[in-house]
Amino acid sequence: MNLIDQTFAGLKANGQTALIPFLTIGDPDVDTSVEIIATLEAAGADIVELGVPYSDPLADGPVIQRASQRALKHQVNISTCMHAALKARTAGVKLPFILFTYYNPVLQFGMDRFFAEVKKHDISGLIIPDLPVEESEELTKLAEAAGVHVIPLVAPTSKERIKSIAAGAKGFVYCVSSLGVTGERSSFFEGVEDFIAQVKAYTDVPAAVGFGISSAEQAAKFARICDGVVVGSAIVRKIEEAIPLLQNPDTRQEGLLQIREFVSQLKT
Repeated sequence: MNLIDQTFAGLKANGQTALIPFLTIGDPDVDTSVEIIATLEAAGADIVELGVPYSDPLADGPVIQRASQRALKHQVNISTCMHAALKARTAGVKLPFILFTYYNPVLQFGMDRFFAEVKKHDISGLIIPDLPVEESEELTKLAEAAGVHVIPLVAPTSKERIKSIAAGAKGFVYCVSSLGVTGERSSFFEGVEDFIAQVKAYTDVPAAVGFGISSAEQAAKFARICDGVVVGSAIVRKIEEAIPLLQNPDTRQEGLLQIREFVSQLKT
């Protein structure tokens, strides 16, 4: 069984909601990212999204764009991110990894080689925000053969499109809670609760909500109506704020502790 499925099954049995943090690998550097992954798990994260830095991140807001720019200065690429996952696993991290990447790096890597490496590096899922479900058949078949879930993103568009995306989902359905790019928000679009209920009516796999969730209060609100909460920009911003601490050996642990405390509050 895929590790994502195992995780959600265990959480459901205990009446819990998954906390799914996102970080950009290589921000501020790869070794620190590996330590942050372990910190996220210690803080209560259940699944982690490993963001591949990209020069033209169409779905990402300014916070994640800045993180990508910092990581790209260190020539971090899709291979680097997979190696970081394996380093974290070797260090004892047990939670599932989801690789968040745009489609072009996958094509450049070569599909067969890409899935061989994904499997080798113990990655359980993929999120590719610029690959429409209607054009993902080839990639999905290769993913299934490798035992990897392609996590679909669904936005509050037409009911028929929501139904078609949710019906074929594996792992979980990523419900986009806000229109536009990623980023912290103080409010969400009207009707978000009905939208999530609609998604859940069309599928038996878990539904997780992301895009804009930035506080413990918002996480708690969505935890009542879905199976997972994704937090990206708020965590990436917290990492950004902690960079001066993380890059100084004398204050590194203090920087990691600040990240851990923030994520612990989200989980609670």
